[in-house]
Amino acid sequence: MRTTRMGAIGPEVSVIGLGCMGMSMAYGAADDAESTRTLHRALDLGVNHLDTADIYGRGQNEELLGPVVRKRRDEVFLATKFGNRFTGEAVSTASPGAYVDSSGDWAREACDASLARLGIDTIDLYYLHRRNPDTPIEETMGALSDLVVDGKVRFIGLSEVSPATLRAAHAVHPVAAVQMEYSLFSRSVEREMLATCRDLDVALVAYSPVGRGLLTGTITGRDQLGSDDFRAGAPRFAEENLDRNLGLVERVREVAAEIGCTPAQAALAWLLAQGEDVLPIPGTKRVHYLEENVAAADLVLSPEQVYRLSEAVPPDEVAGERYPERSMRFIGN
Repeated sequence: MRTTRMGAIGPEVSVIGLGCMGMSMAYGAADDAESTRTLHRALDLGVNHLDTADIYGRGQNEELLGPVVRKRRDEVFLATKFGNRFTGEAVSTASPGAYVDSSGDWAREACDASLARLGIDTIDLYYLHRRNPDTPIEETMGALSDLVVDGKVRFIGLSEVSPATLRAAHAVHPVAAVQMEYSLFSRSVEREMLATCRDLDVALVAYSPVGRGLLTGTITGRDQLGSDDFRAGAPRFAEENLDRNLGLVERVREVAAEIGCTPAQAALAWLLAQGEDVLPIPGTKRVHYLEENVAAADLVLSPEQVYRLSEAVPPDEVAGERYPERSMRFIGN
């Protein structure tokens, strides 16, 4: 697995990471045994960048990763996040009981809780998952900076913030990475955020790089989505939008076939072609899909192939928002 430096201040990380959310929530029933095999296989293949968050499974995902991370600590660059909070039975940011807390006090408390669940002393990359605009970013960054001084955190990251917030945060303490949804299906970062990251020499970590599974080409209809699948309530998978979006996937499939790879590999290779500072973290809980994703790191697309993939999914032809309306309120602050 090739590696690249994470921004100006970060370490060398694998060019493709592993998003771990789906191992504990959002995409059907958990399978801890298979997920653990997937984590170990990722490290065996040189994927050292593992990404989780305190809300994934309401802490269960960090607990799942803990034994693997502790056993192979020197091989892992571990990222986790804080900021999203739930009350009652809420399980996602679309739930009525979800809210955002980016206060300095919660940053410290949440960090200690994540360290306890993971069973480690230091988090490699600690993200503000979502920002409450009522809390000055300077307060949040001040607390995160203290955590770095205390040795509990190595690097600071932000997720789904505005370019202005990134600049203000970076003025308080260097930011190593910004995590944003970025794929052929989600390209809003190209308007301003990617340029801002490059101006500040901050890495852009691309989550949902295969469009929450759409770009794998394996989804053909809503009947594949169970009631415990986040996508059943996601706008892009709604009845009125899915057929249109599957038509775009078919265009990607055609280009991928000419390249000689799967649609998911083409989508990941397209992201890697956007620059060494773009780090996709495709999520999976299956060894088979992990190995498919990792193989994309060896693909080198020609400029024409990059262009054709870009043209296959014009941003204005993608139907539906990224999240339900309530979740969208937590983005871009």
